[in-house]
Amino acid sequence: MESSNNDITHPTFGTRAIHAGQEPDDITGAVMVPIFTASTYKQPSPGQFYPKGSDYGRVMNPTRKALEDCIADLEYCKYGLAFASGCAATQTLISTLKVGDHVLCIDDVYGGTQRIFRKIAGPNQGIKADFVDMTQEDEIDKHLTKDTKFVWVETPTNPTLKVTDLRMIAKKAHSVGALLVVDNTFMSPYLQSPVQLGADIVLHSATKYIGGHSDLIMGLITTNNKEVYDELKFFQMSLGAIPGPFDCYLALRGLKTLHIRMREHVRSAEKIATFLEAHDNVDKVLWPGLPSHPQHELAKSQTRGPGGSGVITFYVKGGVEESKKFLETLKIFCLGESLGGVESLAEHPALMTHGSVPPEHRQKLGILDNLIRLSVGIEDVSDLMSDLDTALKASATVSK
Repeated sequence: MESSNNDITHPTFGTRAIHAGQEPDDITGAVMVPIFTASTYKQPSPGQFYPKGSDYGRVMNPTRKALEDCIADLEYCKYGLAFASGCAATQTLISTLKVGDHVLCIDDVYGGTQRIFRKIAGPNQGIKADFVDMTQEDEIDKHLTKDTKFVWVETPTNPTLKVTDLRMIAKKAHSVGALLVVDNTFMSPYLQSPVQLGADIVLHSATKYIGGHSDLIMGLITTNNKEVYDELKFFQMSLGAIPGPFDCYLALRGLKTLHIRMREHVRSAEKIATFLEAHDNVDKVLWPGLPSHPQHELAKSQTRGPGGSGVITFYVKGGVEESKKFLETLKIFCLGESLGGVESLAEHPALMTHGSVPPEHRQKLGILDNLIRLSVGIEDVSDLMSDLDTALKASATVSK
């Protein structure tokens, strides 16, 4: 993939984000896709539909369809589906599995995904799931079985930003007849294209970078596999976990500026990660765009730009009290969950987003009491660094 530390390029992306699936309205000429609020549609004859119509809003909504077509195009896929949340997209995907089916999942996965596998899919649906470190090929080989239907990957992972070799894991998944599912939330389609690296299904929490303004909840799935699409479309219709038309409009609007925002997120994150790495009150910085990251070269080879997005994870010197002091002192960074918005956010994974992960598993993953996750927004980067510096110095006073 094209990579440059100074110029994160993705030819045609901005044009496609603005126009794919979004033709001017053929009745009014409206340039922007209208927000269609209709729950039902007129039928010219029983069981017959207008060319762009349907029988019911849960089955098809024109605003939603425009979004689904656009995200499919941006992920180099033929098919797209929108859901009420990232978790709804995940659960719909898991609902296509049968009792006894197996999922091999990356160990450092979003806490909500862990919760679905551990507390819903396992006990209620009979789905088996193993969580392994996919940077270790022998661990993957050890857990792949004839019953494995999905290999589930986030790269970089949440929150420790480990990078998985997607070309390698795609070959291993396909060798046992499994499909590779890649959660691309942390990178967005602008920075990473999993299908071009062998993925079968791409998943997004559109709440994050795609929406980009912390004002919607949504999930998206794309694929080139028609059989997978047809099954997911049936489950989408049957389970009804769909987003409303206004949320679809907001996501479409977010996509139109994604390329501009991602460039700014990454440029600021690179400066902040470098700043943190040199700070006296920081133990360690985890950002794939830094040469010090153990999978830096791999990250650069399968993404655009330096290898990371706007998410940075680091260990503050000290423990939980120093972490709390740091977070409570921040003025521009907002203490809150989520990521990918224009505003900068900071959070404590062990106490917040990953609180549902068993403590012993958190310890093994490195989700310790002094781990901080930042979502770097698009404010002035000098203001952000000043804010972090003040909070880090305040954290150092806790033990004095």
